[in-house]
Amino acid sequence: MNLTKLTLLAGAVALGFSFSATAGPKVVLHTSLGDITLELNEEKAPKTVANFLSYVNEGFYTNTVFHRVIEGFMIQGGGFELQSTGKIEQKKVKDSVENEAKNGLKNRRGSIAMARTSDPHSATAQFFINDGDNGNLDYPSFDGWGYAVFGEVIEGFDVVDKIADVATGTKGLHARMGDQTMERPMKDVPNENVIIKSIENVKQ
Repeated sequence: MNLTKLTLLAGAVALGFSFSATAGPKVVLHTSLGDITLELNEEKAPKTVANFLSYVNEGFYTNTVFHRVIEGFMIQGGGFELQSTGKIEQKKVKDSVENEAKNGLKNRRGSIAMARTSDPHSATAQFFINDGDNGNLDYPSFDGWGYAVFGEVIEGFDVVDKIADVATGTKGLHARMGDQTMERPMKDVPNENVIIKSIENVKQ
């Protein structure tokens, strides 16, 4: 499926990241398949990190799911919530954040980047973790902008692999249209829900 029509949606030295020598904020994704620890780069992606942490600190991500999973490409989540009825519904979000993809950070395996629509500056809460080296998503990419990387996995690569390896198919998710939601079929959705129980801001 055309990426422009969808919301995209080891150590740093070994992976070739250009992260700061100063440790950045850390968060832990507590998922139904285990924990993933991320280090965020507020030096190179200050607006993106501030936006992401605002959602984290508000508890926005609690009980959301990884709703799009493509092994070898990425695992995407942070925007759809599992309801008590079993329905998966897109959450209301705040204003979008400026695209900081021109920061030198790369969409390599283990990096976390902001998901967005075809509008370069439409990123809000959804994110994806790269399950492969996706240089085609780096600035300037196919649309002159690319997808803004703002951190990396530092623990829990095995959990990323578990999530990337789940069976997927087409499932009806309730996408948001203003104040209303409408069910529509989406591809690459895990057959069994992979839940983000919470994201914890690790105090340093």
